[in-house]
Amino acid sequence: MQSEQNSLTPTTTGAKIAFESRYASSPNEVKTMTTEGLRQAFLIEKLFVADEFRWTLSFFDRYLTGGIMPVSGVVSLEAPEQLKAAYFLERRELGMINVGGPGRVVADGVAYDLEYKEALYIGQGTKSVEFMSHDEDKPARFYLNSTPAHTSCPTRKVSRQEANKLEMGSLETANNRTINQMLINKVLPTCQLQMGMTELKTGSVWNTMPAHTHDRRMEVYFYFEVPEGQAVCHFMGQPQETRHIWMQNEQAVISPNWSIHAGAGTSNYTFIWGMAGENLDYGDMDFCAIPDLR
Repeated sequence: MQSEQNSLTPTTTGAKIAFESRYASSPNEVKTMTTEGLRQAFLIEKLFVADEFRWTLSFFDRYLTGGIMPVSGVVSLEAPEQLKAAYFLERRELGMINVGGPGRVVADGVAYDLEYKEALYIGQGTKSVEFMSHDEDKPARFYLNSTPAHTSCPTRKVSRQEANKLEMGSLETANNRTINQMLINKVLPTCQLQMGMTELKTGSVWNTMPAHTHDRRMEVYFYFEVPEGQAVCHFMGQPQETRHIWMQNEQAVISPNWSIHAGAGTSNYTFIWGMAGENLDYGDMDFCAIPDLR
């Protein structure tokens, strides 16, 4: 088994915490996995439940992937018992992007309003974090990434307009896309967490070609804006030993540092990428030529 039993416990504000651990897998182990084995090890199927924090801890760089959809009022971020911390950000940093209706995050008494596709970084040492939606009929859905941190960086909101934008690919190769670098060192300081959002244009379905690995970082992809009835086929594994996982809207997938991470959809879509590891160099990638993929 690749995961521990989920635990569901109430927080002080009535929100619940669902927590799951995923053990690190080696390339040799992944070669032998069935479809179901791959999905259990790497796919995060459900991130948004009303008033419930849902966390998946990967033992690759102790990366936490989560989501919160506040509906019944204010929900407070509490440290899951498995972290053995006095408060969630005692030894961690936190990044998020809102993929739902307008919402608000209050960090140590300072309020930040987040519209659709806006991001917020909260630094290590922040003791109180609260989430709420402006309209419970159109609740915010905060997609959350958290990594261990050894230094504190300032909390800051980043809008889409403030992102560092890269126009990549072409319609001819079906990968014309805009990369929005949001929580990276070109925009603001972080300890090790980096997050951004890639939007594929109509008629384009491929990310990210040429495929690559980076031994110095692991990554998590969250696919959304996948139209109803459509799906994304996510490719992973060593460049000469690839595997695939079919993914639906608003699902995430863990990518080990030794694995490629690419996808092709039956429609265009958007995905959020998050990274953690030794360095903050976005361009630190070991590319694999497309004809060499197996």
